[in-house]
Amino acid sequence: MDYTFNVCNSLARTGLVMALHKAIASDRPPVALCIGSDLVIGDSLGPVCGTLLQEKTGAGIFVYGTLRHPITAKEVKYLNEFLKDTHPGCPIIAIDAAVGDAGDIGLLKLTTSGIRPGLGANKKLCRVGDVGIMGIVAEKSIFNYSLMNLTRLNLVYKMAEIVADAVADFALEKKSATAPFRGLAG
Repeated sequence: MDYTFNVCNSLARTGLVMALHKAIASDRPPVALCIGSDLVIGDSLGPVCGTLLQEKTGAGIFVYGTLRHPITAKEVKYLNEFLKDTHPGCPIIAIDAAVGDAGDIGLLKLTTSGIRPGLGANKKLCRVGDVGIMGIVAEKSIFNYSLMNLTRLNLVYKMAEIVADAVADFALEKKSATAPFRGLAG
């Protein structure tokens, strides 16, 4: 099942948190795989989101892919096995920028089947993540690379803030739900 939220909707963050709860049943701490490059504004959604997530202390989430250490679509083929070995049983939330129809720009899409990074650039890469969050940042065309360079940084940053806040909220809610109850000592 897919869920879609407009970046301008004030309830997008809450909607993403609710969708994450429906999509992920595991009580294990989530892992955020933030895919993209800091070399192209339109492709920087993942690394910006990863950096914002890393700054949120106490969220209890593993983050791969930041502005300092980006993970591009080229590395994805190695990551599925690495993540399964390093974080067994943990749900993987893959986050990436995407292209779509002109009317879809500004939408955040959560899919329960992971994502295939590089698809907008006609790359044939494997699917990654148990859940995928994509931000539609540009219109799909044969000139995707040039359109990704013309993407507004404000849009990418706003999307990254919403996604990072939602993933952190989700992780904190999971963490508090599994914490042992400490009653009043008397």
